[in-house]
Amino acid sequence: MSWMKEQAAKAKSIQVTPEDQKRATESAPAPARTAPGHLMQLQATAEKQRQEIIALRAEVSSASRAMRPIARLHEVEGRRRKLTPEQYAELKANLAKFPLAYPVVLERRPDGDWNINAGNNRVAIYRELGIEEIDSIETNVDPALAERLAFFSNLFAPSLSDFEKYLNFQRLAEGADALSQQELAAAVGLSTSHVSKIFKFDGLPPAALELLAERPDRLGADAAAELARATADGRGGKVTEVVKRLVEDEKFQQKEAVKIALANVEETKADPAKPLIVKSGKKNFCEISTRNGVVGVRFKGEPERALDWAHEIREFIESKLEERSK
Repeated sequence: MSWMKEQAAKAKSIQVTPEDQKRATESAPAPARTAPGHLMQLQATAEKQRQEIIALRAEVSSASRAMRPIARLHEVEGRRRKLTPEQYAELKANLAKFPLAYPVVLERRPDGDWNINAGNNRVAIYRELGIEEIDSIETNVDPALAERLAFFSNLFAPSLSDFEKYLNFQRLAEGADALSQQELAAAVGLSTSHVSKIFKFDGLPPAALELLAERPDRLGADAAAELARATADGRGGKVTEVVKRLVEDEKFQQKEAVKIALANVEETKADPAKPLIVKSGKKNFCEISTRNGVVGVRFKGEPERALDWAHEIREFIESKLEERSK
């Protein structure tokens, strides 16, 4: 066993007590120099992050609720969800007829007014409609956590896009690399598989992420996972190109984008009716044909081993599927 593996094995056996976690979160110790010490710091940081999320959830559920004047509510840049024109119009039509289903979330300012943590679109629409007061709750969190509360409040909106969830998860994990996806899922009350799927956006090129920030509704997590695979295969430029088209062209669909990004240039030029030939030396070993989703393999050499090759093909496909699911 190498030195690094030995240290990692030792680190896994370390248990951090509540007292250790409390001391770690209340003070700022010097950076750890050993693997066990580093793990203790990571565990304590993760515990602190979990406790912050729990506190934020409790704050929202127990905050002071009242009707407050629209004129004294202020928007903070970066906290408003991006809605499509259709979504905004639909929300406006709904609010013109019905009261709020959920109050907006506010934080008190030093001047006595309020900053909006969650509900900027609703407040903006109320202003357009000439409504002077809005149902709201006032939170009393540490200013350092106010930004995080804004993201957390938006996290469970019914129409929140996968990309916006991804941005929320990034913010919630900010400054705490020790918080794994499994720990984050447990903290926010979602399945690990759902959180893992959302983080597939990590695999997209930075330019594509910038484009999606303007239209987060145009790409879901499933399609993002496929585009991340294309990016990993060296097709980042093509991925950015199809994402740009998604953002600019409402008729362009995600399935089309994925198909284009994953398409092999040489294969798309080839005649689909012409079989692919596999040679062994100068002789044709087998022919591979495709038609309507069916792949056929005809062996010229070793026809008696067709069943063995069928098992090999199955194992190859299973291994590729496992790689895709990671």
